[in-house]
Amino acid sequence: MSDLPPGWVKKISSRTGKEYYIDPVTKESQWEHPSATNNKPSGGRRAANGDQVQVLHILVKHTGSRNPKNYKGETITRSKADARLRLDDIINELENAKDLESTFRRIAKDKSDCSSGQRGGDLGMFGHGAMQKAFEEASFALDVNEMSNVVDSDSGLHVILRIA
Repeated sequence: MSDLPPGWVKKISSRTGKEYYIDPVTKESQWEHPSATNNKPSGGRRAANGDQVQVLHILVKHTGSRNPKNYKGETITRSKADARLRLDDIINELENAKDLESTFRRIAKDKSDCSSGQRGGDLGMFGHGAMQKAFEEASFALDVNEMSNVVDSDSGLHVILRIA
């Protein structure tokens, strides 16, 4: 597959040497080749069959992450074990929250290493093929208003809350 939808660019990860794809306008990236049906209505990626989810997530990066820098450009120096401890503390706080979604959004703004943290961890609507496989599988496996356990992806460690 070499034909990319308008706006998409193929890049090579300097860390893994693996190909990935990025839409420079939306700053969305994915490992899988984007299809022409991945258009952008309502700000998200749409799968050909219309099957979409919307999630909030909190990302804790570590030195083994695909890009060990947070969205501010600061280099991440924590080990994967330390990232796991940090995320376990966050999950514990979320499990004790009276209002899970608002608490999740607040913590994402404070503690997520992903730029989506500035939007409360909101990734918008997306369909199959838009995210890394482990993240996508976890997102689609959740029921609405259900929170994941720790999800390990090339980007780092996540906790995910499905909201739609």
